[in-house]
Amino acid sequence: MSTLHDPAIRGFASDNYSGIHPEILAAIAAANDGHQIAYGEDAYSERLQEVFRDHLGDGVEAFPVFNGTGANVVGLQSMLPRWGAVITASTAHINVDEGGAPERIGGMKLLTVPTDDGKLTPELVDSEAWGWGDEHRAQPLVVSITQSTELGTLYTVDEIRALADHAHGHGMRLHMDGARISNAAAALDVPLREFTRDAGVDVLSFGGTKNGAMLGEAIVVLNPEASSGLIYGRKYNMQLSSKMRFVSAQLIALLEGDLWLRNARHSNAMAARLRSGIEAGLTEGSIRGVEFAQPTQSNGVFATLPDGVADRLRESFRFYDWDAARNEVRWMCSFDTQEADVDAFIAELGRLTTQHR
Repeated sequence: MSTLHDPAIRGFASDNYSGIHPEILAAIAAANDGHQIAYGEDAYSERLQEVFRDHLGDGVEAFPVFNGTGANVVGLQSMLPRWGAVITASTAHINVDEGGAPERIGGMKLLTVPTDDGKLTPELVDSEAWGWGDEHRAQPLVVSITQSTELGTLYTVDEIRALADHAHGHGMRLHMDGARISNAAAALDVPLREFTRDAGVDVLSFGGTKNGAMLGEAIVVLNPEASSGLIYGRKYNMQLSSKMRFVSAQLIALLEGDLWLRNARHSNAMAARLRSGIEAGLTEGSIRGVEFAQPTQSNGVFATLPDGVADRLRESFRFYDWDAARNEVRWMCSFDTQEADVDAFIAELGRLTTQHR
């Protein structure tokens, strides 16, 4: 089949826009020949268990799934009885961007908490952590956080540990949506285990798609007492892959060596270059009227723009509004974002914000 798009075009809309890292494509090809047992009994899915144990310690179990929404819904569902509820930030992906799947498919109530930076604290959790034993209220039994958050911010190791201790003290469990967990590890410069299992996270959604995979995430059970029935829930939620070896091979390619970290460090570095270039332009006057809405701690930059600039800038570079009423936009960098892409974007932003002023 002929190529239907221009491979030279890269934007800043989403790390989902990027292609597949060549090393992951090679891993899929290497797993392709011959027959392997279906539904997870293949050599690659078995090896993936070892790879996750290398990162997260003995006793963890990984369940490969197709996508992040599936990982979150099935993982949370396995942590809750039918009357259970999840406390989460109002900006959380499970609340804003999953089409109601946790509630419609998972059958759980989301108890959302407003937060300016996408992060929960024990005090914010307490605003919804009440009503146990009240038959009229869905029972708060899980706290779910995202690392890095939907606003590009990071929880420190101590912040996650404090949330885990607080949740456990109330008899609740802690779930982590790790769609961009590799970016968080790269930014914090700590092993994956340090801010997940060792910090008290019970169940983790581990993301690969946003970090160079074709598709593929994994639900990783860090605390077996916090989850039950996953082998059944994965199937009846349509997240059980018959040819699972091809999902597992991608995650092995990411995690067996340092590809997961190389990719994340690069995308973080490109976001840092984007922000610092804009800051320099604001200082020297070659860019005007741009303000940053969040600290840039991983691979996303959040900013507000002067009226009309976003639409004109989108004529050259694809990106999304975050809060159109405030002229707030989101710029995401990926493993394949190039320095030249960033520099061209900064130059065009400068041209648009300084003309006719």
